[in-house]
Amino acid sequence: MIKLCPGPNPNPRKPRLKAPPGATDSHFHILGPATRYPYVENREYTPPDALPSACRHLFDTLGISRAVLIQPSVYGTDNSCMVEAAPQLGIPSRMVVVVPFDTPDKELVRLHDAGARAVRFILAHVGGLPLADLERFSARIKDMGWHIQLLLRPNHLIELEPRLAKLPTDFVIDHMGFVRPSEGLEQPAFQALLRLIRGGRCWVKFTAGYRFSAEAPPYRDGIPYAQALVEARPDRLLWGSDWPHVMFKIADTTDLFDMLLDWVPDEQALKRILVDNPGALFGF
Repeated sequence: MIKLCPGPNPNPRKPRLKAPPGATDSHFHILGPATRYPYVENREYTPPDALPSACRHLFDTLGISRAVLIQPSVYGTDNSCMVEAAPQLGIPSRMVVVVPFDTPDKELVRLHDAGARAVRFILAHVGGLPLADLERFSARIKDMGWHIQLLLRPNHLIELEPRLAKLPTDFVIDHMGFVRPSEGLEQPAFQALLRLIRGGRCWVKFTAGYRFSAEAPPYRDGIPYAQALVEARPDRLLWGSDWPHVMFKIADTTDLFDMLLDWVPDEQALKRILVDNPGALFGF
């Protein structure tokens, strides 16, 4: 059964966190209008419209001045909604696309010119790119300055660690790999994540705390994990809102921004996560 998702709050409140100049949302989605950009049949959920105008209102409220759009699973390999939405945001933007390996070079160049900087492998939902293409896709996009992004589960971190460690490009782990706070810092998946980020090619996103935390904002059960990652590699961390929060749990985007005040109390590390790191990875 395909689930219907609630929509985001159309009237976000001002955050407590004062965004530094160049603050970047490194992970969010534009969705719809569904009448113009139809969703794939093989999907787990049907999202509400989440349009550029609503997203820009959110960014103005939070103080976000740069944006990285992420291709969601519900669009499969059709990136047209995102490509056409990016210029409408009116701020510097980049994109993470989902394309099959046999995509012609000229199409990759077109996407690059539109702002694409990565290929996303979606393992946590149906319909993602096949893992068999991981290494050769990484090799193919290396000279373009692109990276690999992965939406995966804790068991994937354990299973894929040897392969990820050998990729010729950088790679990004969405949502802290969905590590389970209840299983402790020594859980195999989180230890694999720490080894990967220390290896120098791995980046980790502080996104979607509401999807793995058992608590209310600021998701304090995630703090030890965030601080361990900050201690390991503060230059390899990113933040994203995961707007419009499509996975059936009501989330407030302002809470997810203010979460950083508890997760990353060091002001210098916070600036890195919001400004310097996305600037380096996405070429802003």
